[in-house]
Amino acid sequence: MRLTPGTEAVFVPAADGVARHGRVAFWGPDVDNDGWIELVLRGRSGIRRRQVPARMVPVQEALPLLLTNPTDASLTVRVWSVAALAGLGLMARGRIVPARTADGYGSWRVGPLDPYDHDWLARMTTAMPVRAYAVPLGDKHIHQPGELVRLFWDALADTFVRTSGAPTAVDAPAFTTAEPAKIAGPLDWLDALDQSEHAGVRVVLRLEVPDDDAESWMAVVQLRSIADPSLILDAEELWHAPAAVVARFGEDAESDLLLALRRGARAWPPMGPILEQESPTAIPLDDESVEDLLGDGAARLNNAGIDVLWPANLLVEEVKLKGGMEAPKSLTEPAMTMRSLLRFSWRPTLSGEVLTEDEIAELAAAKRSLIRLRGRWVKVDRALIGKLRKQRDRQLTGLEALSAALTGEIDVDGETIEFEAAPEIARLADRLSTMDTESIDTPAELRATLRPYQQRGLAWLNAMTELGLGGCLADDMGLGKTIQLIALHLHRKSGPTLVICPTTLLGNWERELAKFAPHLPVRRYHGGQRHLDDLRHDEVVLASYGVVRRDAETLATIDWGLVAADEAQHAKNPLSRTAKSLRRIPAAARLALTGTPVENRLSELWAILDWTTPHLLGSQESFRKKVAIPVERYGNQEATEKLAKVVRPFLLRRKKTDPGIAPELPPKTETDQIVQLTVEQATLYRAIVEEILAQIEEAQGDMDRRGLIFKLLTALKQVCNHPAQYLHEDGPIGNRSGKLAALEELLDVIVAENESVLVFTQYVEMGRLLEKHLAGRGIRTLFLHGGTSPRQRDEMVERFQRGEVPVFLLSLKAGGVGLNLTRASHVIHYDRWWNPAVEDQATDRAYRIGQTKPVQVHKLITEGTVEDRIDTLVKSKRALAEAVVGGGETWLTELSNQELADLVRLGQDVEVAA
Repeated sequence: MRLTPGTEAVFVPAADGVARHGRVAFWGPDVDNDGWIELVLRGRSGIRRRQVPARMVPVQEALPLLLTNPTDASLTVRVWSVAALAGLGLMARGRIVPARTADGYGSWRVGPLDPYDHDWLARMTTAMPVRAYAVPLGDKHIHQPGELVRLFWDALADTFVRTSGAPTAVDAPAFTTAEPAKIAGPLDWLDALDQSEHAGVRVVLRLEVPDDDAESWMAVVQLRSIADPSLILDAEELWHAPAAVVARFGEDAESDLLLALRRGARAWPPMGPILEQESPTAIPLDDESVEDLLGDGAARLNNAGIDVLWPANLLVEEVKLKGGMEAPKSLTEPAMTMRSLLRFSWRPTLSGEVLTEDEIAELAAAKRSLIRLRGRWVKVDRALIGKLRKQRDRQLTGLEALSAALTGEIDVDGETIEFEAAPEIARLADRLSTMDTESIDTPAELRATLRPYQQRGLAWLNAMTELGLGGCLADDMGLGKTIQLIALHLHRKSGPTLVICPTTLLGNWERELAKFAPHLPVRRYHGGQRHLDDLRHDEVVLASYGVVRRDAETLATIDWGLVAADEAQHAKNPLSRTAKSLRRIPAAARLALTGTPVENRLSELWAILDWTTPHLLGSQESFRKKVAIPVERYGNQEATEKLAKVVRPFLLRRKKTDPGIAPELPPKTETDQIVQLTVEQATLYRAIVEEILAQIEEAQGDMDRRGLIFKLLTALKQVCNHPAQYLHEDGPIGNRSGKLAALEELLDVIVAENESVLVFTQYVEMGRLLEKHLAGRGIRTLFLHGGTSPRQRDEMVERFQRGEVPVFLLSLKAGGVGLNLTRASHVIHYDRWWNPAVEDQATDRAYRIGQTKPVQVHKLITEGTVEDRIDTLVKSKRALAEAVVGGGETWLTELSNQELADLVRLGQDVEVAA
């Protein structure tokens, strides 16, 4: 079991009174439940008992979980983690004693506590949230937090003291056996210990909520046995109880009670009148006194040895704030949800129901923190009244309101509260959830027949842009994002469209527009003679990201009907010049096209959607703290689901493997080809590991350490590829690399069978070595990399597609997007990017619509190396990667030195090729 930020914890004492039978209950969205617990929790209808699915863990198994909880664990988990450490500390100090339960069983407990321990316990339990001790006690109350911690400590003691050495300390089976056992016969030493150590009581004030006719609260005095906390007696019964009953609390129970009440009166003056009673039993309290108890009064009494037992219904009735808004006048304006300012309002609620104006006025006029409202006692936070006044003039953008409507929550001044949207916004949110099922006719001017999923994509794009919302079309590569955008331009007829794409794709867009909409005026805004003179209303302008960076001011002078960013991951860094330039270009609607909305981090998704639909995901810093870190680092399910609720309507994602998307596509087979290192590779590999790990051990500062880790990874990847790449050699490279030998074998078979293949590598230098080596073996190749001009690129693609050259070498950065290479029936990843999204995108150059042959994907992995181990890790996290959490390599810098060493060291049993 693993604790996540959404996991809650509470200790549940054993029902049979055997301390070690107590369990720590973990519950939450990520917990694998095996039972149910009853808790007193707040819900929409107020505070009530609820059956909560939970995992019940014995204290022996729960202890490691509590002591290794994540840094952003829930407050309840952290509370019980602190309690566990304190309990172990007491046991280490020898504060453990044998005891006899009320039913005569042998038990171990923590004690006795010194004044410092009592003070620490009081301060700790005062800070405990109600959810950490909301375990019912009887029909009307919940456990007092200090009492529950003591029971937890007793469970620890009763569990861990029963070791093989226990019989040498206590010669009685009831204190050493695993199964509960009653103490056989009288034990003089235990009886003496009971009288000296266990005798005594803990005084409890049990608050009773007044009914409608009562004039005041009542604090009933009770006694709880220190020896057996389950033994409780009202003081009124104590004064009239038989001697045998009183004896169970100790001979000095009466004097202990009176002394405790005197200490309590000094610590908390409202308790003074009880001392005037001849036989103290209860004390009436006014509202002011109860308010003081709700403050620090209970803590002061606890320090004096008196516990306060609160009624469960008092703790749950509390006025909360809900966010609301005034209804917009109209939703007919296309840009309403992006630009309109709507008035935000606080809405106080009680048990989920919004209070009336009269009730709000009563709250504002209240002089106390405890008032009667709707026949119930209500605790009112004075800060809440301040918020009601302070936030009257707050405004939301329409898109902020829409985002809040999708999740039902809104962040205000760092606090997340429930949000209730105006009916018009709520209806729009409902419509967004079914937007991809809408339909429109294909434009008559389009010279193509759209596939059903493309037709749905066109309708979705049209609906989003009509509302001025924008969005991201994130179809897999090869599913026709280009043709869907062309169809949208033809349908909208709302002004010129600006398409921004990598320079290498300008020619591809021109060809696609000429093919599917030959009558459209198309302008390539690129090169030294570029201009926007005489721009037509229906024109499509093509520009590269580089040109946008230079000409943002010129492009911003046009009233664009639509701006589309193709391969939008090029603007994934919101602080880059590219992203800033894009934001300066106004448009009636913005669309992002990308097959990989997230390559490495969720911040990339934020950057894309904040451009298409500003403010949808909040500020970048808020998104990082509340979404990116919980999802990426801890896999928090609640944060993931909340993100999906907001993102899903604005991001249309279809995969080739989805049912009915591309049924005509042939099968794709992926194979891991495990290869051995040569002796030369293994020698270099080990030397590099030892040298750079030693440097990392001595690194000063995080930046130096990260730099050395990337240096190490790069060097090891190069050695795994070929020693000549690492050593920067140009000479013959045959017989020196296990990967090269495997590539030669594959290519011999592929070329002999007259098939074509794509070979991807991250490194241009490795590509050049392969190009030269394969030419020497008589294999014709093409090599596309970042230095290839657009004209050369187009020529290479045409030659390969015509079958003139069987092997196409591509650097992953330059050839991983924007190419249609369906001639290839094989794809070889010579080295690994360690990011499934990027590798899939490269594979999709061949595995796309138009491919008629089965595609075989070969991934070369050197055995026992960092490649081998990271491949295993990536596969284990593939599901998370596909849920918009990317891989990349930056996470490796967060590993400890030992974890890094375990990852990169060459396996001791790895064989090397001769």
